[in-house]
Amino acid sequence: MSSNADQSRQQLSTPVVNLKGVGPRLAEKLAKLDIHSVEDLLYVLPYRYEDRREFNKISRLRDGVHEVFSGEILACGEATTSRSRRKIFEAVVSDGSGQITLKWFHYRKEWMARRFVVGKRAVFTGEVKRYGAMREIHHPDVEFLAPDQSLDDYKSSDPLAFGRILPVYPLTEGLTQYAARKIWKQAVDLFAHYVPSHLPDAIKKKHHLLPLADALQEIHWPSNKTSMEQLEKGRTPALKSLVYDEFFFLELGIALKQRGIVLKPGIPFAVTHKYTKPLAALLSYRLTNAQRRVLGDIKHDLMSPHPMNRLIQGDVGCGKTIVAMMTALIAIENETQVAVVAPTEILAEQHYLLFHRWFEQLGLKVALLRGKMPATEKRKILDEIRAGQVNLVVGTHAVLQEGVEFLKLGLGIIDEQHRFGVRQRAVLREKGTNPHILVMTATPIPRTLSLTLYGDLALSVIDEMPPGRIPVDTIVASDNQRGRIYKRLRQELNKGHQAFVVYPLVEESENSDLMAATEGAEKLKNEIFTEAQVGLLHGRMKPAEKEDIMNRFKNHEIDILVSTTVIEVGIDIPNATVMLVEHAERFGLAQLHQLRGRVGRGGSASICMLLKSYKCSEDGKKRLEVMRSTNDGFRIAEADLEIRGPGEFLGTRQSGLPDFRVANILRDGRILEDARQDAFAFAESPEFKKSNQLQSVLKERWGSRLELASIG
Repeated sequence: MSSNADQSRQQLSTPVVNLKGVGPRLAEKLAKLDIHSVEDLLYVLPYRYEDRREFNKISRLRDGVHEVFSGEILACGEATTSRSRRKIFEAVVSDGSGQITLKWFHYRKEWMARRFVVGKRAVFTGEVKRYGAMREIHHPDVEFLAPDQSLDDYKSSDPLAFGRILPVYPLTEGLTQYAARKIWKQAVDLFAHYVPSHLPDAIKKKHHLLPLADALQEIHWPSNKTSMEQLEKGRTPALKSLVYDEFFFLELGIALKQRGIVLKPGIPFAVTHKYTKPLAALLSYRLTNAQRRVLGDIKHDLMSPHPMNRLIQGDVGCGKTIVAMMTALIAIENETQVAVVAPTEILAEQHYLLFHRWFEQLGLKVALLRGKMPATEKRKILDEIRAGQVNLVVGTHAVLQEGVEFLKLGLGIIDEQHRFGVRQRAVLREKGTNPHILVMTATPIPRTLSLTLYGDLALSVIDEMPPGRIPVDTIVASDNQRGRIYKRLRQELNKGHQAFVVYPLVEESENSDLMAATEGAEKLKNEIFTEAQVGLLHGRMKPAEKEDIMNRFKNHEIDILVSTTVIEVGIDIPNATVMLVEHAERFGLAQLHQLRGRVGRGGSASICMLLKSYKCSEDGKKRLEVMRSTNDGFRIAEADLEIRGPGEFLGTRQSGLPDFRVANILRDGRILEDARQDAFAFAESPEFKKSNQLQSVLKERWGSRLELASIG
């Protein structure tokens, strides 16, 4: 790095405590927001803006908008709400053009009474809410005018507060918005010009991007010519420049990762059909065209001299598992072993039961490796894996741990990949000599999210359902409609069909949920469906017990299966036509969609009944409404992403989702597509291969997250 670059790095590393107005206590609070240096501060952007170029008239205030206006207090004091009899503080304000009511729900009465006096004038800022014909602002910011002070005098008295568009920052306790603006302004004025722009000139020109220093200056303190609409929608050239820069270097890293994997020598397989043909003969159905097409992609990868690195994406019930089985059998035909990794014990067990059922008929050995298992049993399985006696091992993270050694690992299969990061894939790859990797997800993921999570994977989509799948009808009901729900369930039982009743399980150790399911099963058996056979399946059972219960359900010895476990995958009971989910609001959308996919597998019309409790939150209601309105997995995933945001949607902690400083994959999808295209082309260019500076920037920003061991 040049001395200029070193100086920039040094300046941007300045601790925030060195700024005027930031003492040790405030620095500690900012650290909780992950702000340690001035560079961190520069990249914490305003989350909205206030237009203080002009004050608005009260008569022209817009509903749902943060407005700034001035007025005189006509009346004020404590009041009691008519519905909840709760005490609130109210003030009625007028500027001659109209009136508006201000309300405080949390306040100190004596302090408010001293400040708010009839006849006083002030400047007010807040979001305008409408209730019928009435307009209100709750907890507005208030700045009082001196008795003889004109509005023009007030505006010119503080250029940081008026006559411009003002940033609004995320605050921490003990930091006012006014103080925050002073601190951020200081950081921008003194340090923004040290932020270097590393993007190639041709790319900056192509997309009309600003240098990062200018973009940061403009985004924190927009010029008065900037459109408020563009600012509010995140469409300004300044934000675009910062977002593009972040996406470009991520995608450049992904391009190198993809190229690095492609260049590694793999294990080329021959497709002999030694086991795949017998499995096809055992199946009671033919593969769909989509399954055949995806298997074609996989075979092409497996036969090449480089490792496969492919993602299969498909909606619930499209038949990904059988494609994974066929892929595993090709690896076994080539005298290598297979590791299947699932994110939870439940999912791992279900995969084990399924693989074991089919592979045993082919004379192959399948083992289940759990986190908690007796030491002697675990040692025996590890010895058999090491000796090559186990053809396929299924497990959770336990498979990735030290001590799990394969004689010859040829294929790794990762299920529900979004719950794993890039690193787990790398660890699995190190368990063999560049084994082929197949990744599966039944959570349809919008394209922009896919590009950041699976950028280095080739993608195959199973976009066709097996014949005979009828869309499932979905009903959302409240607890007080239970009688109607049971009546509908009984109608299905009378037709000779079967039903699932699922209880939420937040933690496997949560006794209350297990009790709820156990009591629920007892009640259904002894009080409501006395004529039916009721079975119970829960996470504390041994795999053999679970297999026995599932076989009895499959053979119709059980009519209603009550379950605490999330029976998301590998359960195929064509005769089950009812899915009743208790406390449905406690499940995520993807989970509900998975559960619904357990019915509608035969030729009969099926129903999914979602029972919500009276405690159902607004988000819970939104989720259930999405389930009621669509069966489309991609639409459901997009709605889930909108409701929860990407981090929670994926379970941020261990997901492969990168930590973006300014980019938002929901808002900035189009910029991501452009940046990806440019980065993939640039990764192959002589300019990049010669540029040590760009390579070191990439390594610094994304090296560890993307496992980029060597660049260039």
